[in-house]
Amino acid sequence: RPPIPVPPTLTSLLALSHRYRGLTLVLTFLCYTSYHLSRKPISIVKSQLHPNCSALGPNPHNDSNSSTWCSWAPFDGDNYKELFGALDNAFLVAYAIGMFISGIFGERLPLRYYLSGGMVLSGLFTALFGLGYFWDIHVLWYFIVVQVCNGLVQTTGWPSVVACVGNWFGKGKRGLIMGIWNSRGGVGNILGSLIAGVWVSSGGGLSFIVPGIIIAAVGIGGVFFLVEYPEDVGCSPPLHHVMTTNENDPEAVTSNEGPLSISGQSSTDHSDSPTEPAEEPEAISFLGALRIPGVVEFSLCLLFAKLVSYTFLYWLPLYGGDVGEFLGTGRQERAWQGEHLLTPLLSLTAHFGAKEAGDLSTLFDVGGILGGIFAGLISDYTGGRATTCCVMLVVAAPMLFLYNHVGQNGIGTSIAMLIICGALVNGPYALITTAVSADLPGTHESLKGNAKALSTVTAIIDGTGSIGAALGPLLAGLISPTGWNNVFYMLIAADVLACLLLARVVVKEVRGGGGYMARKRGYVRT
Repeated sequence: RPPIPVPPTLTSLLALSHRYRGLTLVLTFLCYTSYHLSRKPISIVKSQLHPNCSALGPNPHNDSNSSTWCSWAPFDGDNYKELFGALDNAFLVAYAIGMFISGIFGERLPLRYYLSGGMVLSGLFTALFGLGYFWDIHVLWYFIVVQVCNGLVQTTGWPSVVACVGNWFGKGKRGLIMGIWNSRGGVGNILGSLIAGVWVSSGGGLSFIVPGIIIAAVGIGGVFFLVEYPEDVGCSPPLHHVMTTNENDPEAVTSNEGPLSISGQSSTDHSDSPTEPAEEPEAISFLGALRIPGVVEFSLCLLFAKLVSYTFLYWLPLYGGDVGEFLGTGRQERAWQGEHLLTPLLSLTAHFGAKEAGDLSTLFDVGGILGGIFAGLISDYTGGRATTCCVMLVVAAPMLFLYNHVGQNGIGTSIAMLIICGALVNGPYALITTAVSADLPGTHESLKGNAKALSTVTAIIDGTGSIGAALGPLLAGLISPTGWNNVFYMLIAADVLACLLLARVVVKEVRGGGGYMARKRGYVRT
């Protein structure tokens, strides 16, 4: 007896859903890659705003101050590090504050226009920073205002892209999918470093203008091609809530990964007709999102995880480029005693310029890409998001200590340690901001996978993490006068605190059993 053929209409719906899923992943990947790409230039250009002018020869203007004649005012004084810190914190504090508000707007506005509008504005403010070079602007308030505005509009990105991806994908292999997809941050950082490095030696203006044009162009493209909900194009939405079992057959489970069940019929509509648009879900309140189990724990964990990650992000390229002047006569011994941040790089980058130091810093991002994919894969297999994060954080602490003490034993050692530390630090960070943020709304029975809750939950988690991103570089600057080894101790302490804050969720996952949790999340081994 020949098998019953699947109706053509359902086959075409399945193919259509797969195409739109792929398109959504690619577009959201490009969008947030552009966000990170536009954030990176400032960390590359810093070393050009206050270079070691003595190494460039005598002052052609015959000015008595030969050590700063080539610096860009107002960053030509002895307080240039404090001014650089002010630029960083202007962006990061505005980003952290704006993120808590952004998710609320993201739930109530069309995500496609909200995301694209934010990208165009972000491109504008990024370019305005670079135009300060061509307009010969030397007042601090201009750069501070541009950074604040850019920090606010960049908050449109993360809640929007996570909500879009969460709308199209169920929990089946969400950790692996989002682990690969989350490499967009590392890819954006790497591209931003390379693009900014092309023009950094010629003043740095184009190092901002070109990324600004790129993010604005990608944002305009998103208006025309991004699809927010499967229902908008006649596809069935994925099941976000826990899987159900048949009382008579405990082994039978419903699929939450595709628009069709095993029988070939729609998992949400067993008729042969296309799925009718579902009722529009209601937006969730800020306090309602906080009551979702795990939101507070993961938010606080991300605060400390981002503190470590962003300290590396903002300080690594700058000190790699500036280190040559630290190794002058009588200073090399003090440098090896830990008076400057990232001492393992001192022997490797003393001869590097701003471009080369920026290129070297991309190794930390390469490790972050690998760590995000590995964390997503392991968490899918075990079903323990928090457990995966906790294990990686536990291993990261001694690795940070080793990096500070043995990373200088050759360029190969330093490269390997940068990649390992990047994977262990950014792996949990990537998992929390993607798969965990998208999972949590489906764990609360009153929400049952309400897609509208994704934006607010994501904004709360990433907004809390952004507070740590602002504190990290600030604390590094405050602690550095006591010895830069103490900065590493601060980073290790933050890493340990991030792990401890997940203890309750880890215990709950372990008691629930890894295999059961994996099936509950939709990971079915075939």
